[in-house]
Amino acid sequence: MKERIFRKDSEWNELDGDACRIIEFIPNARIENGNIVISNKTEPYASVIFECTMLSQHSRGFICHKIDFMNLWAAFKEKREEEEVIIGYNKKNLKKFAKIFSSFMPKFRIMVCPRDTFEFMKDRNYKPELSGEARFLACKPRLEWIPGVMQ
Repeated sequence: MKERIFRKDSEWNELDGDACRIIEFIPNARIENGNIVISNKTEPYASVIFECTMLSQHSRGFICHKIDFMNLWAAFKEKREEEEVIIGYNKKNLKKFAKIFSSFMPKFRIMVCPRDTFEFMKDRNYKPELSGEARFLACKPRLEWIPGVMQ
């Protein structure tokens, strides 16, 4: 099956509100002294290989907003071996004023979570022995980045 590509908002919109686990983060840029350094300013800042609860196959997405890139960069810098990075494309959650300029706004909520968080999100029957607070704590993000333009 051919890999799905997500670059434009019109493509990412299909996944609005869904949870996606990043399998691989492939930066085209880097951050030095708080500034993004990229050799070709017409290219996306990064690409990611990911899986989503709504998709049946791994896909490739491009990160084209600098705040989304900086947050992903930070997430992978902070991520521990026993953790995973979960992102959510959240155009619907933009604040009212930001919706007018949505094509220019960051749209990813990014979380560093314990390993298996994605499995809990994907399958309500995963590890049924965990319930209530124990289940919540098994998925609770250690770190989270939510752009200020989101509710």
